[in-house]
Amino acid sequence: MHENKTTISRIAPIAPAHKRKRVAAYARVSSGKDAMLHSLAAQVSYYSELIQRNPEWEYAGVYADENLSGTKEARPEFQRMLQDCRDGKIDRILCKSTSRFARNTVTLLETARELKGLGISISFEKENIDTMSGDGELMLTILASLAQEESRSVSENCKWRVRKKFEQGIPTGMRMYGYDVRNGSFTILPEEAEVVRQIFHMYLDGMGSERIMRVLNAEGTLAPEGGPWNAGTIMMMLRNEKYAGDLLLQKSYVNNHVEKKQLPNRGELPQYFVAEDHAPIIDRETFDAVQAEIARRSILHTAKATDAVKRPEMLLGDRIICGICGKKYRRKITRRGTPYAAPVWICATFNYRGKAFCASKQIPEQTLTELIAAALGETRTADDVDHIEMHPGNRVLFVFRDGHAEEHFWKDRSRRDSWDAEKRKRAAEKTRAQRQKGKEPIEE
Repeated sequence: MHENKTTISRIAPIAPAHKRKRVAAYARVSSGKDAMLHSLAAQVSYYSELIQRNPEWEYAGVYADENLSGTKEARPEFQRMLQDCRDGKIDRILCKSTSRFARNTVTLLETARELKGLGISISFEKENIDTMSGDGELMLTILASLAQEESRSVSENCKWRVRKKFEQGIPTGMRMYGYDVRNGSFTILPEEAEVVRQIFHMYLDGMGSERIMRVLNAEGTLAPEGGPWNAGTIMMMLRNEKYAGDLLLQKSYVNNHVEKKQLPNRGELPQYFVAEDHAPIIDRETFDAVQAEIARRSILHTAKATDAVKRPEMLLGDRIICGICGKKYRRKITRRGTPYAAPVWICATFNYRGKAFCASKQIPEQTLTELIAAALGETRTADDVDHIEMHPGNRVLFVFRDGHAEEHFWKDRSRRDSWDAEKRKRAAEKTRAQRQKGKEPIEE
């Protein structure tokens, strides 16, 4: 009988091809001062050379944020680095210290754990910690807590110094359109001061902040930051007591050393008022007149909003979206002060920046009301509408919360159709007055 003999052969393992680690570095400074920027440049140069000099490493770049705090969301380069890690472009990250990576314990640990789960290690040079090591996370927790406490202490010391200066009537770190502010001293800049006076006078002449904005942009006048003007900036300037020569200190404050959000001071902290601190750009009478006019218009606007709040187009006002640029529509009175004055709804981009940036179309409020009434019918309410899209060709798309959508179209109205009896009467009176004025004899 033939016996089968089993033969076992050993196959030697094939050594995997050696793959270099893709190594990146992260650097950050929290100030834009020359010394700090020099430090950042030195870090970038140091890590670039260090990585490229190591034959076991492949250079994956240096990510550097300047003049930014250690808040994760506020750092574009930090976010770009994390995305590259998620995309599998990095195997290892080098960093000078835990405080450069993040001053927030939660942010530091969350990021380190996420990257560790992706197989990516972080090496902190100063603390000699590698997040892939056994005790790396424990040491990281301890050191991150110390860094956060140090950040809190530094923040509190800075706040104490600033508030002591406020008590003495000394402003800190201020930039002011119309003035050159240095060490608490205000020097008027003639060209900018003339623009400030123009803004105040236009407002008293009956213009609103949006119309003033358009006038300044049309003239090519640059805003405080060098770009186009916006209505919010103009209203802030109109309310700013510094243009009348006074100082109101501590209008805002930072909530905490981690989030570092600038919040308006609504009584949480004391404020300090310094009367006649510096040379004014706007005389007292003009400034007070503007404040009174702001208050008058605010009361008028509030009264109108209260009267209109139950109308369907007002209830849906924050859900009307431009189908071209995606911005929201807003209510506006066109041709104000004329017999043709009428409320319309208009795309914010078109209203602020013009047709060149968004070729959308405004819709008369009466037409919008009729459209909404037709779309809702007798069985639906405004709460059933998710949003309304305004498209070219007078096409309006109503998207409902239950997932379905309805398409409606509207017709342009002639000026004659938009006139009511009251408008016709006012126009006739204006025409008669003009004719009568033309008949008056000219005195020699």
